[in-house]
Amino acid sequence: MQLQFLGTGAGQPSKTRNVSSLVLKLLEEINEVWMFDCGEGTQHQILETTIKPRKISKIFITHLHGDHIFGLPGFLSSRSFQANEEQTDLEIYGPVGIKNFVMTSLRVSGSRLPYRIDFHEFDESSLGKIMETDKFTVYADKLDHTIFCVGYRVMQKDLEGTLDADKLREAGVPFGPLFGQVKNGQDIVLEDGRKIIAADYISAPRPGKTIAILGDTRKTAASVRLAVSADVLVHEATYGKGDEKMARKHGHSTNMQAAEVAKEAGAKRLLLNHVSARFLSKDISQMRRDASAVFDNVHVVKDLEEVEL
Repeated sequence: MQLQFLGTGAGQPSKTRNVSSLVLKLLEEINEVWMFDCGEGTQHQILETTIKPRKISKIFITHLHGDHIFGLPGFLSSRSFQANEEQTDLEIYGPVGIKNFVMTSLRVSGSRLPYRIDFHEFDESSLGKIMETDKFTVYADKLDHTIFCVGYRVMQKDLEGTLDADKLREAGVPFGPLFGQVKNGQDIVLEDGRKIIAADYISAPRPGKTIAILGDTRKTAASVRLAVSADVLVHEATYGKGDEKMARKHGHSTNMQAAEVAKEAGAKRLLLNHVSARFLSKDISQMRRDASAVFDNVHVVKDLEEVEL
């Protein structure tokens, strides 16, 4: 499981940072990639990665500001230029209005997609659990921005215990069908009459990962709720230390406020993105140092960076 950042800038693209988009790679877990926001130029950023557009099965939109959605029509259209056998359907989750934006853009431009899009729109009254599969659950909560905006909490369900093959061999179990039965939790009886209890050879379930990915927001209690005990919190840092009043005025957060959220939530790691173009390299280093005074495990991500979870 990895996060890859396709755009880490705020508001408008710069020479080093494109506008908002990131993907959660779940290739080993479910052979899918989930995208969060799709700012203008996202499809160009994908060309610099190993991401296959057909693997992107779900897109989660935090809010309808242009720097988070203007890349959707182009990406969806380009995604259709694949061999027929590679066409895969897509789900888009986001605030009410995202379907109208996408369908109007496609209709006006005469774009025809050979795959199906299922839209899942929500407003303030329909937040909470928005998606659940046998392996993952996704929650959404309202943040505090200048328009309706949400953050997402992606929770991987507990992973099954692993089979201790060496211990099983030492017990005299021949490799083959009996191994499979034990792995599936079935007790077996060997030819010599000994009973093998499956639970003795399978480790306890492992907790799944929790990832909190927030849209644009002022510091708010909802951010803390979404990030409680998260393995990773992705939080915007449009402004730096001392810019709290300006950040609040424009519906954003500083790096220090993001660090406070991570600390209050008990998150394990903080990744800062949505960085203003006015910050130069030396400013980014200072931004990280300032935030680390509040929350130690913090990193300011850059475009195309991949983070192992």
